[in-house]
Amino acid sequence: MRDFDAVIFDLDGVICYTDEYHYQAWKAMADSIGVSFDREINNRLRGVSRMASLDIILEKYHGELSEAEKEELADQKNEIYKKLLAQMSPADLSDEVKSTLDELRRRSYQLAIGSSSKNAPFILRQIGLGEYFDAVSDGNNITRSKPDPEVFEKAAKMLWVGAKRCLVVEDAVSGAEAAHKGGMKAACVGDASRAGAGDYNMKSVKDLLEILP
Repeated sequence: MRDFDAVIFDLDGVICYTDEYHYQAWKAMADSIGVSFDREINNRLRGVSRMASLDIILEKYHGELSEAEKEELADQKNEIYKKLLAQMSPADLSDEVKSTLDELRRRSYQLAIGSSSKNAPFILRQIGLGEYFDAVSDGNNITRSKPDPEVFEKAAKMLWVGAKRCLVVEDAVSGAEAAHKGGMKAACVGDASRAGAGDYNMKSVKDLLEILP
């Protein structure tokens, strides 16, 4: 008997990479209000919601902003980001990731997305996975960002699979923490793997095929 019935994937940094687009969009927004923003600060935004990311950037802002002004800045960033995302295509989905997904599907695992991004559906369409996943839980249906487990818990409910039967695939430490808080195990790549944050710490997504029979 196998240990899991479903695999819940973070999107950015696991399925595809939009880090550079996020960085460019936040940088443009920060420059517009005279706030210093660099890649070190950008790294703190991984797996964090848009408004929580804005709060981190505004730590260096001298002055007071109303909630409406903050929303306006977040919208400004998102409009820049969406224009950059329009450049994405199926070429941004690696053969390794697509073949891994296809093999997991062949092995009868349910597959879902668990992402803090409100742009997840658009990104999935751009890279040719618009209708691929059995469930998509994203920034449009959650109120709390990782390391809160809400996004993964909702994905599991959409799949009708218990938490213990779900494996989360993440590249951010906060995402691995969210999985554990939700009673799920985490298979990690990237930064989270290097930090030893997962129950399984992988070199690449294809290593899932060794974990999931």
